[in-house]
Amino acid sequence: MVSDMKVRAGQCHCGAVRFEVSLTKGFNSIRRCTCSYCRMRGAVMVMVEKDEIKVLQGEDMLTSYRFHTGAAQHFFCSRCGIYTHHQRRSDQNLYAVNVACLDGASPFDFSEVPVMDGVNHTNDTGRPTRQAGTLRFIPAG
Repeated sequence: MVSDMKVRAGQCHCGAVRFEVSLTKGFNSIRRCTCSYCRMRGAVMVMVEKDEIKVLQGEDMLTSYRFHTGAAQHFFCSRCGIYTHHQRRSDQNLYAVNVACLDGASPFDFSEVPVMDGVNHTNDTGRPTRQAGTLRFIPAG
């Protein structure tokens, strides 16, 4: 299981992009999302404040992708293609970080991950964000 370490190093698959995050709230904010992009990407994410993520190396290797309203900016390594993090649409001061990119962490460390309803995004509906379900991982044996 993942430790409670507050500052974590992270990187893309090839190591061209390296960053660190301060998890002041630990992994209490992990989630998945049902929007079209997140559904295809399939990452488990943890939320951090804008000033809690710092790219240490390879900022020039990051490429970004925007869709729909263009408010959310999704970053990935231009060499290996791994999604590292994104600036959130609903709160531009929050970033979602790919848990699989963090040293000593894995999406499979969490037996349950809340899945948020990104199809009916709060910025489109005017309603509070709704949990669409829960993703469960049950190890074999």
